[in-house]
Amino acid sequence: MTDPATPSLHPPLRSFGRVRSRVIKPAQSVLMDSLLPSLTLPVGESASLDPVSLMPGAQKVTLEIGFGGGEHLAAQAAAAADGLFLGAEPFLNGVASALRHIDQQGLKNVRLHAGDVREVTSTLKDASIDQVFILFPDPWPKARHHKRRLMQGPFAAELARLLKKGGRLRFATDWADYADHALAVLRAEPAFDWTAKRADDWRRPPLDHFATRYQEKRLGDIEPVYLDFIRT
Repeated sequence: MTDPATPSLHPPLRSFGRVRSRVIKPAQSVLMDSLLPSLTLPVGESASLDPVSLMPGAQKVTLEIGFGGGEHLAAQAAAAADGLFLGAEPFLNGVASALRHIDQQGLKNVRLHAGDVREVTSTLKDASIDQVFILFPDPWPKARHHKRRLMQGPFAAELARLLKKGGRLRFATDWADYADHALAVLRAEPAFDWTAKRADDWRRPPLDHFATRYQEKRLGDIEPVYLDFIRT
């Protein structure tokens, strides 16, 4: 019988695919060595980290999960210099791309984790986040891989723990089956209310949305769907 105090021998299933593709460009490689260390989130150092301690005076804390190439994360951070923006992305080429955006725009309000977002969420204290973006996560379209999808009941509950009352969660996808799956999961979480009142509320990009390179590739089987929820 396993001692309940013993850490699990089976870590959570990976919700992402590859972590590197092409060779990182030389200029971005320099940023990985020089800039990333100063922006890296202190993951694992605490079980109740207050993110505002990373930027005292921050008016709002936003977490973007799987920021891809960093276009959306950088655009959001540039539009709200008084807010703190946390980003998690396991794909190293994406992290390198995000660093380029951060460096070119001189952003001082972004902190990054080059790895699984669950390592970040387990570090943050309750009710410490104002907004969460999950934009076009890996859809794992084959039925046998659905268990690897990030949006599952326990993760929805974890996001509810982190979000302040009145906080916002946006989930976007261009895969019909994943949209149905995520909607069912999030509507089953009692701490979330879906804000949509009519079809245009999920069919049209929200006014504060910035399109990403992935989105523009149109790799899914539907037009993008935007599911906005509020933490009750």
